[in-house]
Amino acid sequence: MELRCDENDIWTGKAKDPSVPRATYGTAQKMRAAISHKFGRDYQLGTQPWLEHPAVLGKFIGNPSLSVTISQYMVSLRRRKIRAGEAVMSARAMDEPTMKRLWEFAWSTDRKEFGPISRKRKAENPSEWAGFLLRMMLYLLYLLSMLCLLRYDEALRITWADVTFQVQDLLIKNHWLDATPELFTSQVRYQPTQFRVKLELPFRKTHQYGGIAPFYIYADPDQPWMCLLRAFAIWWLLAHERHEDLNGFIFRKKIGVDGISVSPTDCMTSDSFLECFRNNLLNISVDPRPYGTHSFRRGGCQFLHTVRGWSFRKICDWGGWAENFDNSGTIFKYLLSWNDNPAEAREHYMNPNRPGCDPCYSCGRTCHCG
Repeated sequence: MELRCDENDIWTGKAKDPSVPRATYGTAQKMRAAISHKFGRDYQLGTQPWLEHPAVLGKFIGNPSLSVTISQYMVSLRRRKIRAGEAVMSARAMDEPTMKRLWEFAWSTDRKEFGPISRKRKAENPSEWAGFLLRMMLYLLYLLSMLCLLRYDEALRITWADVTFQVQDLLIKNHWLDATPELFTSQVRYQPTQFRVKLELPFRKTHQYGGIAPFYIYADPDQPWMCLLRAFAIWWLLAHERHEDLNGFIFRKKIGVDGISVSPTDCMTSDSFLECFRNNLLNISVDPRPYGTHSFRRGGCQFLHTVRGWSFRKICDWGGWAENFDNSGTIFKYLLSWNDNPAEAREHYMNPNRPGCDPCYSCGRTCHCG
């Protein structure tokens, strides 16, 4: 880190030549995280700080990457980077109004012809990089990452085998049945609120050896742009039109303008996801530069806390942070950042006559008491 990130050469102590590239503070954080993971997982040194053994003189225990020396260096590096003019910031959080605009734009898009297109056509119509089918797959990916607080790599690895559509048992209260074709051939008519999705992830960064609690997703008829159940149902129907038997990855590799790969093992890459996300933002006249693949996880934390009124403990349990709840700084990094869109003008913080917010879909109030 010191060799790549510092302004001064570690061997001579003098300032580096301007032609020598310097890594950012964000890169330094990723390098430290990789080193910590190497020592913690491969060398089985855990996540405890690097300290001298209390009983054996000269012997150290813990993770060397978590030593006091390296922690002090990271603080010093951040201070020097900011002094040099580098803006140290996290990806801007995605918010509900932007998601609504993406939803409305996706529904206003026509279906495109399947297959690749020529470079000339791409140059003549840069905004037509995707059709309705591809946009609905992307929207499911956005909303899933946001509401389930998933990292982008966790979302991209989800398969159809991890998703179970369930319907409410009409005979036994609070009991759910796995949805099968036989249920829908009967005379019983089910309402959208009687369905839910059970999502069981095969992998999470914090649970690499199993023990992952499932996600239960219910309908949100009042806010269709934030209804994950609806997004799952739409993509299930669209994917069925292209593939009779659904198996393999849910989010497939992009083919042409409005097509996906037929191979069940050909998932969308992180680079393709980020490129599509930025193109999507440009379509609705939003600057994509402050956003990144982590924007949905950060935006989900803020949405669940400020809009849905979830407690910190509930968010930590839902997002997989419950085991490390003693590290309270983690959750605040997701909730607060100067780079995010302001939720309210500062002049109205103490204003008793400030404008009301959108009506609550449960009680109908427009006050800011929630």
